[in-house]
Amino acid sequence: MKIYTRKGDNGTTGVFGGKREPKNGPRIECIGTLDEVNSTIGLLRAKLEPDHAWQGNLHRIQKDLMDMMSHLARPSNSKKENPNPRPLDGADFCEQWIDKLEEALSSPSDYFLLPGGNEVSALCHVCRTQIRRGERALFGLVDSDPECVEDYVPAYINRLSDLFFTLARAEMDKHGVAEEKWNLFLYKRKRKAKG
Repeated sequence: MKIYTRKGDNGTTGVFGGKREPKNGPRIECIGTLDEVNSTIGLLRAKLEPDHAWQGNLHRIQKDLMDMMSHLARPSNSKKENPNPRPLDGADFCEQWIDKLEEALSSPSDYFLLPGGNEVSALCHVCRTQIRRGERALFGLVDSDPECVEDYVPAYINRLSDLFFTLARAEMDKHGVAEEKWNLFLYKRKRKAKG
Protein backbone atom coordinates (compact mmCIF):
# COMPACT_ATOMS: atom_id res chain seq x y z
CA MET A 1 0.00 0.00 0.00
CA LYS A 2 1.35 3.45 -0.93
CA ILE A 3 1.77 6.11 1.77
CA TYR A 4 0.22 8.80 -0.42
CA THR A 5 -3.46 8.86 -1.40
CA ARG A 6 -3.72 12.27 -3.18
CA LYS A 7 -7.06 12.78 -1.39
CA GLY A 8 -5.67 15.63 0.70
CA ASP A 9 -4.52 17.72 -2.25
CA ASN A 10 -7.72 19.77 -2.03
CA GLY A 11 -7.01 20.92 1.56
CA THR A 12 -9.12 18.33 3.37
CA THR A 13 -8.22 15.29 5.43
CA GLY A 14 -10.10 12.17 6.51
CA VAL A 15 -11.36 11.92 10.08
CA PHE A 16 -12.61 8.96 12.09
CA GLY A 17 -15.75 7.54 10.48
CA GLY A 18 -14.75 8.46 6.93
CA LYS A 19 -15.80 12.12 6.66
CA ARG A 20 -13.41 14.80 5.44
CA GLU A 21 -12.64 18.10 7.17
CA PRO A 22 -10.52 21.16 6.25
CA LYS A 23 -6.86 20.82 7.16
CA ASN A 24 -6.98 24.25 8.78
CA GLY A 25 -10.12 23.51 10.81
CA PRO A 26 -10.15 23.33 14.63
CA ARG A 27 -10.10 19.51 14.82
CA ILE A 28 -7.04 19.11 12.61
CA GLU A 29 -5.30 22.10 14.23
CA CYS A 30 -5.72 20.47 17.64
CA ILE A 31 -4.65 16.99 16.53
CA GLY A 32 -1.72 18.40 14.55
CA THR A 33 -0.44 20.32 17.55
CA LEU A 34 -0.67 17.28 19.81
CA ASP A 35 1.15 15.28 17.12
CA GLU A 36 3.89 17.92 17.21
CA VAL A 37 4.10 17.49 20.99
CA ASN A 38 4.40 13.73 20.53
CA SER A 39 7.25 14.17 18.05
CA THR A 40 9.11 16.48 20.43
CA ILE A 41 8.69 13.97 23.25
CA GLY A 42 10.20 11.43 20.84
CA LEU A 43 13.18 13.75 20.34
CA LEU A 44 13.48 14.17 24.11
CA ARG A 45 13.48 10.38 24.56
CA ALA A 46 16.16 10.05 21.88
CA LYS A 47 18.38 12.45 23.86
CA LEU A 48 18.00 10.32 27.01
CA GLU A 49 19.84 7.07 27.66
CA PRO A 50 17.70 3.99 26.80
CA ASP A 51 17.60 3.01 30.48
CA HIS A 52 16.85 6.53 31.76
CA ALA A 53 14.26 6.59 34.56
CA TRP A 54 11.87 8.76 32.48
CA GLN A 55 11.73 6.48 29.42
CA GLY A 56 8.82 4.29 30.53
CA ASN A 57 6.58 7.18 31.57
CA LEU A 58 7.39 9.23 28.47
CA HIS A 59 6.59 6.18 26.32
CA ARG A 60 3.25 5.87 28.08
CA ILE A 61 2.51 9.58 27.44
CA GLN A 62 3.29 9.14 23.74
CA LYS A 63 0.86 6.23 23.48
CA ASP A 64 -1.78 8.14 25.46
CA LEU A 65 -1.43 11.11 23.10
CA MET A 66 -2.00 8.78 20.13
CA ASP A 67 -5.13 7.40 21.80
CA MET A 68 -6.42 10.90 22.62
CA MET A 69 -5.75 12.12 19.09
CA SER A 70 -7.70 9.17 17.70
CA HIS A 71 -10.70 10.08 19.88
CA LEU A 72 -10.47 13.77 18.97
CA ALA A 73 -10.49 12.70 15.30
CA ARG A 74 -13.98 11.24 15.77
CA PRO A 75 -16.69 13.85 15.20
CA SER A 76 -19.51 13.57 17.74
CA ASN A 77 -22.00 12.81 14.96
CA SER A 78 -19.96 9.82 13.72
CA LYS A 79 -21.85 6.53 13.89
CA LYS A 80 -18.61 4.52 14.07
CA GLU A 81 -17.27 3.80 17.57
CA ASN A 82 -13.57 4.28 18.33
CA PRO A 83 -12.03 1.05 19.72
CA ASN A 84 -8.85 2.71 21.04
CA PRO A 85 -8.48 2.98 24.83
CA ARG A 86 -9.20 6.19 26.71
CA PRO A 87 -6.40 7.14 29.15
CA LEU A 88 -8.89 8.20 31.83
CA ASP A 89 -6.25 8.25 34.59
CA GLY A 90 -3.87 10.57 32.71
CA ALA A 91 -4.24 13.59 35.00
CA ASP A 92 -3.73 11.42 38.10
CA PHE A 93 -0.71 9.74 36.49
CA CYS A 94 0.86 13.18 35.86
CA GLU A 95 0.09 14.42 39.38
CA GLN A 96 1.70 11.35 40.94
CA TRP A 97 4.84 11.77 38.82
CA ILE A 98 4.97 15.52 39.56
CA ASP A 99 4.68 14.86 43.31
CA LYS A 100 7.47 12.27 43.17
CA LEU A 101 9.74 14.64 41.21
CA GLU A 102 9.03 17.58 43.52
CA GLU A 103 9.83 15.52 46.62
CA ALA A 104 13.32 14.95 45.25
CA LEU A 105 13.98 18.60 44.28
CA SER A 106 16.33 20.68 46.43
CA SER A 107 14.03 23.75 46.34
CA PRO A 108 10.31 24.38 45.85
CA SER A 109 8.76 25.69 42.65
CA ASP A 110 8.05 29.35 43.41
CA TYR A 111 9.14 31.20 40.27
CA PHE A 112 8.50 31.54 36.57
CA LEU A 113 11.74 30.44 34.94
CA LEU A 114 13.54 31.38 31.77
CA PRO A 115 13.52 28.22 29.62
CA GLY A 116 16.94 26.68 29.09
CA GLY A 117 19.46 25.19 31.47
CA ASN A 118 20.75 22.29 29.42
CA GLU A 119 19.52 20.53 26.29
CA VAL A 120 17.13 18.11 28.03
CA SER A 121 15.68 20.82 30.26
CA ALA A 122 15.22 23.14 27.28
CA LEU A 123 13.46 20.34 25.35
CA CYS A 124 11.12 19.82 28.30
CA HIS A 125 10.20 23.50 28.04
CA VAL A 126 9.60 23.14 24.28
CA CYS A 127 7.22 20.25 25.08
CA ARG A 128 5.53 22.38 27.76
CA THR A 129 4.90 25.30 25.40
CA GLN A 130 3.69 23.03 22.58
CA ILE A 131 1.31 21.39 25.04
CA ARG A 132 -0.05 24.83 25.99
CA ARG A 133 -0.62 25.57 22.30
CA GLY A 134 -2.33 22.20 21.97
CA GLU A 135 -4.53 23.09 24.93
CA ARG A 136 -5.57 26.35 23.26
CA ALA A 137 -6.36 24.46 20.07
CA LEU A 138 -8.29 21.88 22.09
CA PHE A 139 -10.67 24.56 23.31
CA GLY A 140 -11.12 25.73 19.73
CA LEU A 141 -12.33 22.19 19.04
CA VAL A 142 -14.55 22.31 22.14
CA ASP A 143 -16.20 25.43 20.66
CA SER A 144 -16.91 23.68 17.35
CA ASP A 145 -17.74 20.13 18.53
CA PRO A 146 -18.04 20.07 22.34
CA GLU A 147 -19.35 16.51 22.57
CA CYS A 148 -16.27 15.00 20.94
CA VAL A 149 -13.99 16.23 23.76
CA GLU A 150 -14.39 14.07 26.85
CA ASP A 151 -13.51 15.61 30.23
CA TYR A 152 -10.40 13.49 30.76
CA VAL A 153 -8.68 15.06 27.71
CA PRO A 154 -8.40 18.72 28.83
CA ALA A 155 -7.50 17.59 32.38
CA TYR A 156 -4.69 15.37 31.06
CA ILE A 157 -3.38 18.00 28.63
CA ASN A 158 -3.41 20.69 31.32
CA ARG A 159 -1.51 18.47 33.73
CA LEU A 160 1.05 17.52 31.07
CA SER A 161 2.30 21.10 30.83
CA ASP A 162 2.82 21.17 34.63
CA LEU A 163 4.64 17.85 34.35
CA PHE A 164 7.08 19.07 31.69
CA PHE A 165 7.80 22.23 33.72
CA THR A 166 8.65 19.94 36.65
CA LEU A 167 10.74 17.62 34.45
CA ALA A 168 12.76 20.64 33.27
CA ARG A 169 13.40 21.61 36.90
CA ALA A 170 14.28 18.04 37.88
CA GLU A 171 16.80 17.80 35.06
CA MET A 172 18.49 21.06 36.07
CA ASP A 173 18.48 20.10 39.75
CA LYS A 174 20.03 16.71 38.99
CA HIS A 175 22.91 18.32 37.08
CA GLY A 176 23.40 21.29 39.41
CA VAL A 177 22.36 23.83 36.78
CA ALA A 178 21.13 27.08 38.35
CA GLU A 179 17.60 28.16 37.46
CA GLU A 180 17.23 31.57 35.85
CA LYS A 181 14.30 33.02 37.79
CA TRP A 182 12.03 35.67 36.34
CA ASN A 183 9.16 36.46 38.75
CA LEU A 184 7.60 34.88 41.78
CA PHE A 185 4.34 33.06 40.95
CA LEU A 186 1.42 35.48 41.35
CA TYR A 187 -0.22 33.53 44.18
CA LYS A 188 3.13 33.49 46.00
CA ARG A 189 3.50 37.27 45.50
CA LYS A 190 0.03 37.86 46.94
CA ARG A 191 0.78 35.62 49.92
CA LYS A 192 4.12 37.41 50.47
CA ALA A 193 2.43 40.83 50.32
CA LYS A 194 -0.16 39.78 52.93
CA GLY A 195 2.44 38.04 55.07
